Order: sequence, then C-alpha cells, then structure tokens
Amino acid sequence: WTSLMLPEHVQMIKDMWAEDNKKEMPILDEQQIEENMMKLQLAIHNNLNLKIKYFKDQDFHTVKGKLKSIVAGDCIVFGDGTRIKLSNVIDVFID
Repeated sequence: WTSLMLPEHVQMIKDMWAEDNKKEMPILDEQQIEENMMKLQLAIHNNLNLKIKYFKDQDFHTVKGKLKSIVAGDCIVFGDGTRIKLSNVIDVFID
C-alpha cells in the first residue's frame, strides 16, 4: 500500500506513530522527592552504588554507579561524568 501513498502521507503516518510512543514525565509527590533526596545523600556520604531512573528526551532511562557530587541542588554527577538534573529523577535505588 505504501507505493500508492504520497510521501507526505507516509511521513504523516510515521509522525503519528512516533507521537503515540512518546512518554510523559510522571508527577512526583513531595514524599517521593524527599525520599529520593535522602537516598542520594546517603549514597554520597557512604560511597554506595546507585541505580537511578530518570526522564529525558520523551523516554525513561536508567544509570548505575557511584555519585561524585550533587551540584547546588540542580543536578547530580556520577563518577564517569554523567550528569542528571534533579528535576528529571524519578526513582533512586541503592544497591
């Protein structure tokens, strides 16, 4: 059927499918945000491994490792240089 469709129509269908696959950032309550911050502080003070689930570019991602620092309440930095904005953190797991 694609041979009978105009390229503009094919692109419109692809865009529609891509729009369906987009995810939205969940809204965290104050208790979840506070719990995440406590886990981050615990991990940085005790040099513990973490697994963090975060939202970026319309999708969910995870990263594992040890924290290097928390920068002025704005972002967290892992030992390998990975930076994640605190506002994008969804959940924190201590290994």
